[in-house]
Amino acid sequence: MTSYWQLRQLILPVFPLIGIGVTPREMRVAWNPMRCALLLFLALSGGGAAAEPAAAFEAQIAAAVQSDQITVVHFWAPWCPNCQHELAHHGWSDFLAANPSVKFIFITLWNDQEGLAVLAQNGVGPQPNLLVYLHPNPSRLREDKVSSLLGLPITWIPTTWVFAKGKLRYALNYGELRFPMLQQLITDSASAW
Repeated sequence: MTSYWQLRQLILPVFPLIGIGVTPREMRVAWNPMRCALLLFLALSGGGAAAEPAAAFEAQIAAAVQSDQITVVHFWAPWCPNCQHELAHHGWSDFLAANPSVKFIFITLWNDQEGLAVLAQNGVGPQPNLLVYLHPNPSRLREDKVSSLLGLPITWIPTTWVFAKGKLRYALNYGELRFPMLQQLITDSASAW
């Protein structure tokens, strides 16, 4: 089934072509059987083009966690109070500096911008062991929002996963983390299993 977000991505670029205009004072939708047929065709065509960015993004993250290096994937959003609390008092910036051999990937979810300004305000961003990505689907609507990545569920932010040699070692899926606990999980992930 095509999601709202996929339909929106398909339909928005063709609004001028089918006569739907938005003005500051009003929204005008001109009804025409041909226009309706075009919209119906777009809705039933499956939305494959909208799914491609998400699939390419997932492949990029899958490749990134395949390294021999310990990789921490952290899902967050700039509007999230728990995420902001983790950033406060240089929590993440100090942790990144203390673990230069660990690769950190911050993925901004359920937001239409990466949140680089929020990260920069808290000293996160210039570290050489940090990559920051924006998930291509920013929707926060329950039926459309991202709910998994790499076959793993994402139900809450912040969520933090620790990978070693491409395998998930630990998943902290419900809320704020404590940095001493994350440090222990990284240490444990580096040991032989």
